[in-house]
Amino acid sequence: MAVEIKRVKYLPELRQVAELADEIWHECFIGIITVGQIDYMVDKFQSLSAMCDQIDKQGYSYLAVRDEGELCGYIAVKPEEDDRFFLSKLYLRKDKRGRGIATEMLHRVFDEALAAGKKRVYLTVNKHNEQAIAVYKKTGFTVAEDVVTDIGNGYVMDDHIMEYVL
Repeated sequence: MAVEIKRVKYLPELRQVAELADEIWHECFIGIITVGQIDYMVDKFQSLSAMCDQIDKQGYSYLAVRDEGELCGYIAVKPEEDDRFFLSKLYLRKDKRGRGIATEMLHRVFDEALAAGKKRVYLTVNKHNEQAIAVYKKTGFTVAEDVVTDIGNGYVMDDHIMEYVL
């Protein structure tokens, strides 16, 4: 397996990541949240304009994940002011799951966090996303707290905050 994880540097590649995000979200979250909420969240957090804003104004970095040269996943991370590193997004296309790629992605996140001088990685995950929670727990993440966040338009995110100590 030739998995390559590289920082996204150019707009055309970020556009491809945004298109992949739309695809993954519409297969991953069906049955967990409504299609209306999926559409809303993709537009608000996963669209090209949202990603550009996150990079340009909020300190995020995006990494594209390719398997055998094919774009199949992505990561978004952000170093916090304290000793934490925020894993904002880690998504992998359904047909690529179960092959160890997500584990490689997480190890890349840990390397990025250590390079930034951070001691902990944290993330938010929907409480009903059992597959993702299982991957995070297997890797050593623990649930730190539960939160419900109003994201507008009548929608909330009902999440675990999970943490990994480096």
